[in-house]
Amino acid sequence: MDIRFVAAGSGDVLAVMAGEGGELLASAQALDTATGGRLSKAAKAARFTGGPGQVVDVLAPEGVDFSRILVIGIGKLDAANGLAVERWAGHAVKRTLTSGAEKLVLQPEALPGVSKADAGAHAALGARLAAYRFDTYRTKLKPEQKPTLTTVEVALEGPAAARARADQDAAVVEGVFFARDLVSEPPNVLYPESFAERLRDLETIGVEVEILEPATMEKLGMGALLGVAQGSARPARLVSMKWNGSSSKNAKPIALVGKGVTFDTGGISLKPGAGMDEMKGDMGGAAAVAGAMKAIALRKAKANVVGVVALVENMPGPNAQRPGDIVNTMSGQTIEVLNTDAEGRLILADAVWYAQDKFSPSAVIDLATLTGAVIVALGHENAGLYANDEDLAQAIISAGANEGETVWRMPLSAAYDKMIDTPNADMKNISGKPAAGSIVGAQFIKRFVKDGTPWAHIDIAGTAWKPGPYEDPLSPAWATGYGVRLLNRLIAAKYED
Repeated sequence: MDIRFVAAGSGDVLAVMAGEGGELLASAQALDTATGGRLSKAAKAARFTGGPGQVVDVLAPEGVDFSRILVIGIGKLDAANGLAVERWAGHAVKRTLTSGAEKLVLQPEALPGVSKADAGAHAALGARLAAYRFDTYRTKLKPEQKPTLTTVEVALEGPAAARARADQDAAVVEGVFFARDLVSEPPNVLYPESFAERLRDLETIGVEVEILEPATMEKLGMGALLGVAQGSARPARLVSMKWNGSSSKNAKPIALVGKGVTFDTGGISLKPGAGMDEMKGDMGGAAAVAGAMKAIALRKAKANVVGVVALVENMPGPNAQRPGDIVNTMSGQTIEVLNTDAEGRLILADAVWYAQDKFSPSAVIDLATLTGAVIVALGHENAGLYANDEDLAQAIISAGANEGETVWRMPLSAAYDKMIDTPNADMKNISGKPAAGSIVGAQFIKRFVKDGTPWAHIDIAGTAWKPGPYEDPLSPAWATGYGVRLLNRLIAAKYED
């Protein structure tokens, strides 16, 4: 979709803003006058209150050249921020994407906390995100199901400033779309080897990519990662992606680590059949890391960043790992595997250690669709955040809030840590108790963080995809690309020169 910034727009559909109470903002007021009060009359008839996402659709209004005018609410004006503008634009695109209209004009307004230039940039970002579709395998779309919208014009005075910021945002959108595509691919297409090869494509934008195969991982002692993969005909891969953008090439990088289980049956501890198809998305953490690496490379971030993703398929084959097995890890610690469906923490144990051992990072952040327990606690609205460093935790919370990818800080403590002690090995991979499941998973990963290394774990099981009625104008009904924007903002705010 083509995004343009213009001083005055023309097209099929025009979208304007209204605030709480149905208050028409400047552009909408001017249109109301031009149409002889048609907008205000339609709003009154529809009981329009200007709530976020509420829409009045005015067809064929007299006095203007547009065939439709969308009056879309943004809620309380004094609370509206850039994210509110993005969602306003997203609602406009969702309304027009398959409507037959080819050109949409957005007229964003300056708000108490948002300049007009920033509003224009956020409108463009929202439009881009809302237009995403994954139609790769849909061969018989009906005409009314096919997108018709090809151009969005963002109309505002002095569009150059908005265009400059939007060019940076476009790189982030590419990263989000990369992550969404990866999570959406079926597991017969995206498996460890093919996932790794897609990541090799990042070399074309300046990312150094290294792919480890099982023989190398075995020499490194990655028994936990390889143990998960041994039941599958698809061999494991571990991929590192390195971006050296800092003016100091020797500066320690920040390490991003992602769980990449391309399909998770649960292994011998087999999952219930209902909903198992969603387990193609159990590589959402790896997708987020890959998307973030693409975003920072495309915008040429002035930071040193490394991404490490562990890629496996967890299957109940004849050579599958058994409950009761004890595996060695790259760190030298041993793990008693009591449940083969608690596999994400096993591959992260080796991946997190490898990232530290290989790259000596200034901090480590891992993202994983780790536990159903975090969905029980937080639903699909927040990811669970665990951290051993207050400064890092607060930086992640701030980045998430600014980008609409919110997190909720969860506890870590010695009491929870004791829940994974076992007399048979250094630790076990589950507590065996139906309590604090997400916390126990984080405590497990923490045992593979070296002393003195700032670390955070983000459990994105409830946010990497959103099945069911969780509607978001900026996201499809399935893969959200959660984590890309958060990580990109964090790096920009905390780690760039």
